[in-house]
Amino acid sequence: MSELIKGILNNQNSFQIRNENWESTLEISKVGIWDFCASSQSIFFSKPSKAIIGFENDDTFGQNINDWNDRVHPEDKEQYHKDFQEHINGIKPYYENKHRVKHKDGSYRWVLDRGKVIEKNKQGEASRFIGTHVDITKYALNELKVQETLDLVVKQNSKLQNFAHIVTHNLKQHAGNFESLLDFYKEAQTVSEKDQMMEYLITLSKSLSKTISNLNEIVTVQSKQKTDTEKLCINTEINTVLTDLNYHISENHALIHNNTTPDCFLNFNTSYFHSIIQNLVLNAIKYKHPQRHPEIHISSTCTEQSIEIQITDNGCGIDLKKFGKDIFGLYKTFHKNHDSEGVGLYLVKNQIEAFGGTITVESTVNLGTTFTITLPN
Repeated sequence: MSELIKGILNNQNSFQIRNENWESTLEISKVGIWDFCASSQSIFFSKPSKAIIGFENDDTFGQNINDWNDRVHPEDKEQYHKDFQEHINGIKPYYENKHRVKHKDGSYRWVLDRGKVIEKNKQGEASRFIGTHVDITKYALNELKVQETLDLVVKQNSKLQNFAHIVTHNLKQHAGNFESLLDFYKEAQTVSEKDQMMEYLITLSKSLSKTISNLNEIVTVQSKQKTDTEKLCINTEINTVLTDLNYHISENHALIHNNTTPDCFLNFNTSYFHSIIQNLVLNAIKYKHPQRHPEIHISSTCTEQSIEIQITDNGCGIDLKKFGKDIFGLYKTFHKNHDSEGVGLYLVKNQIEAFGGTITVESTVNLGTTFTITLPN
């Protein structure tokens, strides 16, 4: 316990702290004091304690013993009560907890809450507690920012290592193929054999060009700045993409329902948004069920905090138990289509994450798949 608390504990005859010198010291230090009497079921909060959450001039705050408890953030309540109970049970020598508490203006403040049992009744049960409140909002938010930065660095480093591995593997594979074909070309005895080897070399060259193009697109996505954004009407932009895909839609007898709301807007990069929708719609068409025409439903849900877009199809579906962990991996394919490259979903995920969003998938084999995109509003 701090020297401040020790000094207060020396005066235990009064339930409320009235000493003017202590009050002045507390106001200067901005350390709040709380004093709970279990026998009378009453609690006292000093002015600095109430000031943390905007109730410094409210004399009624504390008349209900749960005035503070009821304002603790729902996500923090369990640990808040657990730490307090562990001190009462003698597991911890004193109570300490960091939690968020709701301010009068509706925002939350981070508080370092410490306390200790100072009196017990004849049965040995804790009857009086005294403790402190310290506003640590600035420190807590800075700590969160540091942690978010570290998480981002770890994530980007992991992506970089993965990308480097993929580039090395793919280019090494192409180089090996070129070397083998050139050896075969040298050993070819006839013009026909040499022409055949040349055809293979041309095909391999095109494959290499496409690989480099895909890798270049991935680098562009991961390095592009978020500032290149526009206010997009989701419904309008999706209709634009569907118009561009009209040939593929008609050719495959696909039925697409754009059920997104016309009043839902999103600040996003236009090219990225078109690419995301195009990739997901084309995948739904490409992996259609052989016994039925593809039917695709696109819907949106917009709130003040986030925008959710769902794309649901009735295609082949994906065995998520088998392929779930690789669904968004680069060059990961899950169907036997000859033109499957395993690049589309990887790009989609990177494009969404570049703007702080997420994408999830639900799928049942032979029934269909639903991709859910969630983006901050």
